[in-house]
Order: sequence, then C-alpha cells, then structure tokens
Amino acid sequence: MLNQIKEPISNHLNDFEPFFRKNMGSDIKLLDLITNYIVRRKGKQLRPMLVFLSAGACGQINQSTYVAAGMIELLHTATLVHDDVVDEAYERRGFFSINALWRSKVAVLVGDFILSRGLLVAIENDQVEMLRVISSAVKEMSEGELLQIERSRKMNIDEETYYDIIGKKTASLIASCCANGAISANATKDMVDSMYQFGKYLGMAFQIRDDLFDYQPSGLIGKPTGNDIKEHKLTLPLIYALSQSNTHERRRIIRLINGGKKANIAEIVDFAKDKGGIDYASKKMFEFRDNAKQILEIFPDSEYKKSLLILADYMVSREK
Repeated sequence: MLNQIKEPISNHLNDFEPFFRKNMGSDIKLLDLITNYIVRRKGKQLRPMLVFLSAGACGQINQSTYVAAGMIELLHTATLVHDDVVDEAYERRGFFSINALWRSKVAVLVGDFILSRGLLVAIENDQVEMLRVISSAVKEMSEGELLQIERSRKMNIDEETYYDIIGKKTASLIASCCANGAISANATKDMVDSMYQFGKYLGMAFQIRDDLFDYQPSGLIGKPTGNDIKEHKLTLPLIYALSQSNTHERRRIIRLINGGKKANIAEIVDFAKDKGGIDYASKKMFEFRDNAKQILEIFPDSEYKKSLLILADYMVSREK
C-alpha cells in the first residue's frame, strides 16, 4: 500500500534524501557521525510524504515544498532524539537510540543541533509562515506530553482530555505537514486551513491505531505488549472501559495499573476488551479517518488526492 501511496511523488522523495542529508551535515566529526547514523535509519518518510502529497493536491510541488518537508523532518527528528532521552529508551525502530550509543548529554546536544537546523532551513529560505505553523506544532507537542504526565499521575484522564492530549502530541505535527505542503504550493487560506484540518483528523486516527497496538498480540509469544499500561498511560480503550465500570471495579483496575507488574497486563487487556474498550476505540478511529477523507472532497481530483485517500485508509490498517 505504501508504494502505491508514494507513486505520484516517488521522484520527489528520492530527490529529497540528499536535500535532507545536506541539511543534517556538520564539520564536527562526532556530530557528522551521529547525524549520518540517524539518516541511515530513517522510517517510512510519512511526514515528507504528507508534505509532498498535500502540495500536489493544492497546486505544484516546487523548491518550497522541499524546504517544508526538510524543516518538518528535522524538527520531528530532534523531538524523537529528545523523547528517547526523556523516556530512557535505548531502541528506536529496532536500532540503538542515540542516548544508548553516545549517552544522554550527547543526545540532548544533537537534538538541539537538529532543532536549530530545522529553524535555520526556514529562515534561510524566507519561509516565516511555515516556521510559524511548525513552531506552533512543537509547542503543542510539548504541552501534550506534559498534560499526559500530569493527568496520568492522578489517573484522571477522561475521553475529552485524551483527545486533547493526542491532538497536541501527535495530530498537531501531522496537521502542520499538510498545512505547510499547501502553503508551499501557494494555496489559498481556505485550502491551507482545510489541509490542516485533514491532517488533524488523520493524526487522531493514527494515534488511536498506535494505542490499539498495546492491546493486540505481537512478537513470538503472541501476547499484547502493554507498554502504555506499564508506563501508567491511560489510552482510549482503557478510558472507555473504566467509564463503563462501577466504583469498585474501577479502583481494582487502577490498582493493577499502578502496580505495573507484567502479570497484570493480560488481566487489564481482558478487562478493556470485555467492557467494549477495544471496539469503541476502533469505532472512534474510523470516525476520525472518515472525517479526514470527507474534507478532501473539496479538492479537485488528482493522483495526489487519490494517494491521500489511500493514506487515510493505511493509517488505520497498518500493522506497525
């Protein structure tokens, strides 16, 4: 499915790689070694894909589109490096994280360097509006993380707060990709706003899909990972399940979550399933997906729009 989505922009994605490498480069040998390590282990290129497809759906892909994709990918990469330090994570996409190989101090400094490169790419190319959009997203991402930490400690996340958290943490960045793609194609304000809203709905669906992975069998032993549960994070399946429970049952499950023992994961997952939490989260995920696709109806038919529609389906059907 990804190859089909990329088809209209495959040449642009190929050309984007050296553009991105160039903006990650440094004369400092250690820094250059680490940034090369990061570039070689890039993911699916989801965010550059969104920028290029959004630009194509709104007009013409041009040099400004490369700038938009570059600054977003740089800022996103910086947040990932910093996230791994905060989470004390030693793996990223199956490889050692920067803090695992070079320790946290170096990782923070590398993240700062990449962040500054993202800002400079925008400034050097006079893209103030794009910088405003992505800076707003980075601010919201930080607020979302802190809101989740604050509420998770008190175990008082309701459905509305959950949507606020994932809207800030995940959807704001995806929305900025789509908006900046439109801006790079000189789209009207209405088109930019619509692309932003498309990305926001898409990001909400994307994050709910991520949260559902926690409750599904994975790996050789075929058991749910329960990673969010171990970290005391309340996500939609559990939030809904708790809302359908009496006071005694709710307290019992929260005690299990706070215990954080691996033996409790299966019981908590079964509770979320039995109370309809998995089905409810899936229903909401598809609603956000459908809302995103509906927004695209105002855009003229094109190969780029077609890929965005397929991408919306991919977001809710992916297996990782």
